[in-house]
Amino acid sequence: MKIETLKRSHIKRNIIIGVVVVAIISAIILNFTRAKYRSVATTPLIHSTINYSAADLNIVAMTVDGEEVDTIPTGNYELSEESYCEVNGTRDDSVELSYDIESQMLTVTPMTTKGTKCYLDFKTATTKNVETVLGTIKVNLDTPNFSKTSCSSGCGEATVGIYETTDNDGISYYWRGDVDNNWVQFGGYYWRIVRVNGDGSVRLIYNGTSTATTGSGILINNGESYAFNGNYDQYEYYEKSEYVGLKYTLGQQHGQSTDSPILDVLQSWYISSGLSGYSQYIDSSVGFCSDRNVASGYDWSSTGNEFYYAAYERLVSAKNPSLACDSSDIIQEPAGFITADEASYAGAVYKVNNTSYYLYTDQYYWTMTPFEFSIGRYSYNFIMNSTYFSEWAIFIETPCGIRPVINLSSDVQITGNGTVDSPYQVVGA
Repeated sequence: MKIETLKRSHIKRNIIIGVVVVAIISAIILNFTRAKYRSVATTPLIHSTINYSAADLNIVAMTVDGEEVDTIPTGNYELSEESYCEVNGTRDDSVELSYDIESQMLTVTPMTTKGTKCYLDFKTATTKNVETVLGTIKVNLDTPNFSKTSCSSGCGEATVGIYETTDNDGISYYWRGDVDNNWVQFGGYYWRIVRVNGDGSVRLIYNGTSTATTGSGILINNGESYAFNGNYDQYEYYEKSEYVGLKYTLGQQHGQSTDSPILDVLQSWYISSGLSGYSQYIDSSVGFCSDRNVASGYDWSSTGNEFYYAAYERLVSAKNPSLACDSSDIIQEPAGFITADEASYAGAVYKVNNTSYYLYTDQYYWTMTPFEFSIGRYSYNFIMNSTYFSEWAIFIETPCGIRPVINLSSDVQITGNGTVDSPYQVVGA
């Protein structure tokens, strides 16, 4: 009896073990079977990666700008409309192909049928999608000619849209030409986006309480005009080159110990306008570039010799704007002015009319970029003229106004699409 019971116990144990083994084998087979027909998998291909089920996809041919190649190209390429897939010998336009420039990832979806064959044609990409605090923006990959004005029609060139360059903090995306997707409603006012800064914050220029693009309501000075800095000696007929800065220190090229008279006006407006009540959404640490470096071949002095500033060399001579800034010239304030370089990126050219880009207002207002220092003729800053940008002596009050610029923090939440009918808005503001 004892032996018979033991046998039954062994038989029962063996049956259980057998069931478990069969279950494990079945799970493995099922997993491999599902993997074979899974719609997306990943495998490397030379320099790039293709997402697909290896048993089901066949890349029949690849071309780059019409030339046959063996590998997916690296660099700024995108799939053309000539790319397609066949399923069981028939073209199937429901199978979508996409290629991401940044990750060099090719995706085929849906991938559900065995025997799919795809034909890939790549072309040089002209745009790329970039994720920002505003959401996804489409950025043009070419570089405009900054010796030409920009607008959709009637300008030197039609480079209209969003482009990229670099600033002190990284890649900056700037709006150019007569764009209609850079409207922001914030703090009770309308603004236009100048650029997304390299740190992800968003630079805005004031547009008043309406979406009108011309008229004195776009400025904060209510019909009055202001000198940038009126401190000059009318008897000795000179002023000091330090006065070109929003902040300055006498005897120093890049000092910041004293607020200029026009900065005092701007600071007072910032409080009286109620904008200071939204300071949690404004990044004061981003700063504004006073750019008091001098052009090559010149030396800085307070009153002793004449010289041009570096912006003159970039924008008047070379037509080559830059957002790079000497760290000693970055002025950290909640509000500042636009720079002449930013105006150039937007589509302006020194003393060339452009009445069709987004900065055109038919008004005169200050930039914060110095132009030159000339004994007997005072200091000059760039200004936004009614139709272009030029230079203006900083002690002259008429006819320059004030158009504030602020920086929205990079961590704000934003709704809208930037059009007049649906401007970007900061959630909670």
